[in-house]
Amino acid sequence: MEDDFDTILTKLGTGKWNIIFIAAMSYWYSLVPSHAVAGVFLAPLVNHTCHLPSNTSNFISTNTSTITNTNTHDIDDDSCSFLVRDNTTGNLVEELCTQWDFDHSTFVSTVTSEFQLVCEKMYLRATYQSLYMFGMMVAACFSGYLADRFGRYTIVAISTVTYSFIAVGSAWLPSLSWILAARFFLGIMHPASILTGFILVMEVTEVKMRAIIGISQFITWSFGTILFSGMAYLVREWRLLQTVMSIPCFLFIPCLCVMGESPRWLAVVGQHQRALKELRRAAKWNKVTLPPDQELLAIMQKVQEQALTNKHDITSQGICSTLQQLINKITILFRTPKIRLVTIIMCVAHFVVSMLFYGLTLAASTSGINPFLYLALSGAAELPSTSLFIPIVTRYGRKKITIISYFLCAAVLLVQPLVPSDLTWLAVMLTMTGKMLVSCVSSVVGLYSLELNPTEIRSQGLGASMLTSRCGAFLAPFIISAVEKNHPWVIPVVFGLAALVAGVVILPLWETQNTRLPDTLAELEGHILPPNTTETQTKTSYNSTGKTKATSEDKVILTDDACM
Repeated sequence: MEDDFDTILTKLGTGKWNIIFIAAMSYWYSLVPSHAVAGVFLAPLVNHTCHLPSNTSNFISTNTSTITNTNTHDIDDDSCSFLVRDNTTGNLVEELCTQWDFDHSTFVSTVTSEFQLVCEKMYLRATYQSLYMFGMMVAACFSGYLADRFGRYTIVAISTVTYSFIAVGSAWLPSLSWILAARFFLGIMHPASILTGFILVMEVTEVKMRAIIGISQFITWSFGTILFSGMAYLVREWRLLQTVMSIPCFLFIPCLCVMGESPRWLAVVGQHQRALKELRRAAKWNKVTLPPDQELLAIMQKVQEQALTNKHDITSQGICSTLQQLINKITILFRTPKIRLVTIIMCVAHFVVSMLFYGLTLAASTSGINPFLYLALSGAAELPSTSLFIPIVTRYGRKKITIISYFLCAAVLLVQPLVPSDLTWLAVMLTMTGKMLVSCVSSVVGLYSLELNPTEIRSQGLGASMLTSRCGAFLAPFIISAVEKNHPWVIPVVFGLAALVAGVVILPLWETQNTRLPDTLAELEGHILPPNTTETQTKTSYNSTGKTKATSEDKVILTDDACM
């Protein structure tokens, strides 16, 4: 037996045990979009007019021409103040509006209208959406560490149950402050459930199915987005809409009863008996036969020893406080040449893909497209990233597809400013094409990053990428607001150049297609074979680079292009 955990997963194959993890997390992914982009329907920009107080007759001249609403924004029917003529002095005096009448033709009620989030309070609309993103950014700093420390399943269970209760409860909170606080905590639970759940699924998936499962499980995110737009069209009252979209979260709880901990993580942290028990359960459900316990334990012991050796190297540098341990948890991502290269490049890639994803969404929404139709189209544009790219990524690998997608995205965005103003449909089509390509990159780069980071720090590596991703999402609205009024052509140019840069920085990385997941930093630094290496082995296991071995009847030449 190879001292490689992927060999065990290959023996297990893909059956009932794996499908439970995949189906459960895919269902959860379909529930989150209604909260991640809730601001589109729950706190939208609503047309409104100033509601004049009943005692204004004492100050307003009987000549209605002397009553003037002063528009301080570029949105129609948005009045923040009005002018009245003082009957004593005859001078016009500006009075600030304190109440507003809202247009209910599109939405019956919203957070915007209920809490009067206009004029001086208009920034709270953006706060409603951004606090969710801020919670995701904060969680990216520690969710990976918690998953590495306490286990993938434990964090998924805690975060999903907490998310469910907050989602339903916050729909009926009477105070805006409490609602905003709930949005922040929902944001914290987002990566704790999504990212950790993704890691859990990948760690129970065999090598040959990893690309297909890693990408296809996020198809449900797109359907969840489309479903949210349809439900929002039917339910126009924000509290009821949030409740309707949140109640299905509780249906995930029964899934937790049949899921288990990642046996790969259990092996790395030394809980070999628990790992062995989970593997035996997996073998029973998948109806396969695993090697004797002694061989399985030998593999797990080897994986643990590699992890402990690396941890000893870290602690030997004089860790004497909790703060120093935290610093080492961060600096470990830059400790060796290859993990340093992976960390920097993946952070850039995630920063750009998130900035483009949210930036293109915000830029397109300012074109006046019906919000329900637009979100449905946006969700539909994401489907090719999961359905079409599965066979492409499986055949051509992660690196090439990521680079090509970034370059194509850059091309369509840089061409967009050249489109004549009377061809609006073409500009919108280019924007949606860019959105589709960005969605494709998002799916592939997540899988790519997971396969590049070793097991012992995989959550930390993905957490760092998630942190920079949220920074990109935060930056996008500022770019748009700075230039959308006077220089709107700058938006696709900036995003196009960013996509071009991201495509270039991916070039130094190596391909991970059909390779086993590295378990330790030491393994990452030494597991890649030189180019043009030829191997001939048995078909039922994997060699030192994770390439599929061939039988005597099925010999193959293995050319490792990981150094490209």
